[in-house]
Amino acid sequence: MGFDEEWAGIRSAAPEQAAVDMRLNQLDGGGGGGAAGGQPNLATAPAKKRAAANTIETELEPNTDKAAKWADAATTAAVGGFAGWETAAGLKTVEATWDKQVKTLLGRLASEKAALRATAGTFGQQELDTRARIAGVQPASGITKY
Repeated sequence: MGFDEEWAGIRSAAPEQAAVDMRLNQLDGGGGGGAAGGQPNLATAPAKKRAAANTIETELEPNTDKAAKWADAATTAAVGGFAGWETAAGLKTVEATWDKQVKTLLGRLASEKAALRATAGTFGQQELDTRARIAGVQPASGITKY
């Protein structure tokens, strides 16, 4: 399939994907915001995000660090066994690359953990802020004065 055919297919499918409904002067159909009768498409589970962050902290990071140290010890022993050979120099290069990759992986795990915790907190705070704003809305009716 050439570019032109693919682009034509994408353009013809776009209107179907971007259906927009507008309702004026009527109540919501019960499904919340969004398209008529559609389900909300934003769902978050702060507890699951915290659990995932805790798994990173208690399992993935320590086990990755442990595996890295084990591999370093084994490689150091192999380098000693091949002393004077080109293989020893090659193993040192492999070990340096491995250490760099482990450091990158641990950094990535730490950033994912922080992002999960921040996202869980942000969505939780957004919920509280929205509830507070809704609770603070005063009825527009003058009958509330009586």
